[in-house]
Amino acid sequence: MLGLLAYDGSPDAQHAVALANALAWPSDSTLRVVTVVEPTSMIMVTPWSSGALKATLEVEAQALALYETAQADVVKRAERPGLRLESAILRGRPATVLVEEAATSGADVMIVGSRGQGTIAELVLGSVSAEVVEHAACPVLVARTPAVRRILFASDGSRPALAAEALLVDWSIFEGLPIQVVSVADVVRPWHTGIAPTMYRQVIEAHAKDLEVARADQDRVATSSAARLHEAGRDAHSLIRTGDPATQIIAAAAEDGADLIVIGSRGLTGLSRVLLGSVARNVIHGSAASVLVVRAEGDA
Repeated sequence: MLGLLAYDGSPDAQHAVALANALAWPSDSTLRVVTVVEPTSMIMVTPWSSGALKATLEVEAQALALYETAQADVVKRAERPGLRLESAILRGRPATVLVEEAATSGADVMIVGSRGQGTIAELVLGSVSAEVVEHAACPVLVARTPAVRRILFASDGSRPALAAEALLVDWSIFEGLPIQVVSVADVVRPWHTGIAPTMYRQVIEAHAKDLEVARADQDRVATSSAARLHEAGRDAHSLIRTGDPATQIIAAAAEDGADLIVIGSRGLTGLSRVLLGSVARNVIHGSAASVLVVRAEGDA
């Protein structure tokens, strides 16, 4: 298994380091610590700019030295038997380079930190992490917690959700962890305005029937997924909720004490060309738990 750990020395990157160190990597895995430095010396060389260029290069050299020292510390903290450790400092636009590095290296997962300072801002994803989640072909783990002890798996039966389920089965890092499979029945409530009084009862009855059907459908999705996970040796149970999917997924994770939400990149609804659906995006931005986003093969 090959994991890429995106590291820029920020406090949020420390969350990613802590989570990467807490994962039970299978034997013979490789963890590659990657730091991307944006070039700062791209200025036109003229007779009057040589001094500025020299100063810029000196600052850049000092920054590289600091990154090398920080990376060495990260690698030392991650040392354990059976885990190969690598480090690289790359140049370029961070999000672009990270996505390309994941593709060329054949990474199984990329671990990134979220961005923000303070209670509210901690739930907001930074621009680099957001772009990596949006475009990386491999699963992306947005780290907000120092460990994974309980998992909430959000499933709607879509191809990305089935791909996420397969990871829960195949990846040994999830062995022994309790998994709550949640599916959400989402039926839009009818507006009171614009409905003739004589039709209101029929509309309410139709909504109740649609909700009943939706709950039955999602119950089958969650129950079937939990059964397959259980047959594969995972400790899995199912749960049905009703309402806005992202809101209900976040609430279910908080109530269950889950520190990792596993979710497909996009669900059954929406445009197929959209790489990251609104539910996944809202869960990533709104959850205090870490979030693992998984794509179906060929979706990137």
